[in-house]
Amino acid sequence: MQVPANGIQIEVDDQGPAGAEPLLLIMGLGMQLIAWPQELVQLLVMRGFRVLRMDNRDAGLSQGFDHLGVPNLAWAGMRYAMRLPIRAPYSIADMAADALGVLDARGIARAHVCGASMGGMIAQHLAARHPQRVKSLTLIMTTTGARRLPQPSMRVRRALLARPDGRDEAAVVAHLEGLLGVIGSPAYPPEPALLRQRLQALVRRAWRPAGTARQITAVAADGDRSALLPSIQAPTHVIHGEADPLVPVAAGRDLAARIAGASSDIVPGMGHDLPQPLLPRYAEGIAINAARA
Repeated sequence: MQVPANGIQIEVDDQGPAGAEPLLLIMGLGMQLIAWPQELVQLLVMRGFRVLRMDNRDAGLSQGFDHLGVPNLAWAGMRYAMRLPIRAPYSIADMAADALGVLDARGIARAHVCGASMGGMIAQHLAARHPQRVKSLTLIMTTTGARRLPQPSMRVRRALLARPDGRDEAAVVAHLEGLLGVIGSPAYPPEPALLRQRLQALVRRAWRPAGTARQITAVAADGDRSALLPSIQAPTHVIHGEADPLVPVAAGRDLAARIAGASSDIVPGMGHDLPQPLLPRYAEGIAINAARA
C-alpha cells in the first residue's frame, strides 16, 4: 500500500495483528522491502510483533526523484576522499523523516525499529532525533560512518559500483548474483536456484539504479554520525557479521561501544546479507532487545 509520509508517497507492507507491538524494518542501499525475507517477517509476527516493511524513497515502489538527475559518483567519491562537503539530492535525515511519516500514517505513536546497512544509518537518525517515537533499536551490519574505521577493499567497491552488462532481466540478475558473491556470507552460501528466484522477484518488482546512485550520495554526504549516538535512549542491539567485507566488523563493535547500554551479536561467517539459516537468530535478538524497552 502507498501512504503519505513526509510529503511524498512511500510503499509499505503491514503484517501481523493491529494491536501487536509495532516493528518497523528499514532496508539498505537500493534494496526493497521484500529484501527483508518473508520468513523473517513470519518469525517476528510469531513473536508478537506487527511488522511494517517500507521501500525507502527512490527504491522499490516508493516515490522516485529522477527529476533531480543522476549524481556523478566519481566526483562525489573524490570529494569524500578529500574530506570536502558533498551535495546530495536529499539526506539520510530526510529518509529518517520518511520513516517517521510512515509511523504517523499508520497511526503508530511508538515503534520498535530495525535497520540494515543504510537502513541502520536511517534508524540512527530516527532514534536520535525522535527518541520518544522509538521503543527499541536493532542495527544490523551498519556503521557510525566514522572515518577512522576500516573501509571496504577496492574489489568490494568496484563490485558495488559496477553496472550490469545489459538492461534485460537476465543481465541484471547476473550482476546482482556477482555482487552478492563478493559481499555475502562465506559460511552461509545461498542455494543458487533460491537466490536467483529472489533476485528475479526484486528485479521484476523494481530496478532503479539511478535511485541507488542518489542514495549512495546521501550516505557519503551524511558523514560521521558519532555525535548523534548519545541522544539515542532506546535499548539498542547491534548485529554484525564477523566476515562482512562491505562494512567491516570493527564498525559494528564501534557502534555497540558508542551507544549506552547496547548489546551486540557478532556473528561468525556472516557477511553483508541476511542468510536464511540466521533468520531465527535475528528474530530472537530483535525480540530480546524489544523486551528491554
